[in-house]
Amino acid sequence: MLASKLVVFSFDPKKGPSLAKNKINHDDAVLVIGLGRFGGAIATELARTDREVLAIDSGLDRVQRFSTIVTHAVAADVTDIDALRQIGAEAFGTAVVAVGSSVEASVLITANLVELGVPNIWAKAISKSHGMILTKIGASHVIQPEQEAGERVAHLLSDQLLDYTEVEPTFVMARMFAPGVLIGKTLAEAGTRRDYRITVVGVKSGGADFTYATADTAIHESDQIIVAGRPEDVDAFAKLKS
Repeated sequence: MLASKLVVFSFDPKKGPSLAKNKINHDDAVLVIGLGRFGGAIATELARTDREVLAIDSGLDRVQRFSTIVTHAVAADVTDIDALRQIGAEAFGTAVVAVGSSVEASVLITANLVELGVPNIWAKAISKSHGMILTKIGASHVIQPEQEAGERVAHLLSDQLLDYTEVEPTFVMARMFAPGVLIGKTLAEAGTRRDYRITVVGVKSGGADFTYATADTAIHESDQIIVAGRPEDVDAFAKLKS
């Protein structure tokens, strides 16, 4: 359970920031540290989906801007473990360290959250070595948004894929137009698993929504499909013409 009361900043357009008592009641609240583009996007999307968010940044202007978006916003020295204690960081089950521009600050914040016993820590890394350090000191999940976005775009630039998601290095999911080898056949007849080592998960025909695919699902020209499998198998399948 989260602490019943936290000291946070509230804002008055005339008086500026002031301390106020606020309650956080949701068990699934998320602590977001750093309100740059990455952290701000996470905080905004969490708030949009009705997740309770306590957002922290050292910049008053960012905190004031996000105070109208998230449940609670705090201006504090995010590298200070005492400041994290004061806001009750140890009571959160999930924290996001979105401070990526300073490796030293990112590592220090993550280490402080580990020391406070936060069980689920997501941390942004700006390089592979940065990510390795974050993992070694106890981050549960390390995100490299620039690298991941670059890899995804590289796949999409082939014009054969409409979307691409890496679940893990050896397993991906992709959306594409159905290759010619599937047209006019059911998935059982096409032998997608046997011959191409991929699984067709969903099919979208015309203006209809995606539906789950079965062995009896027939594929038509211009259908979109979602496939899953190893990266090399999905890439090879997407290149099939007939």
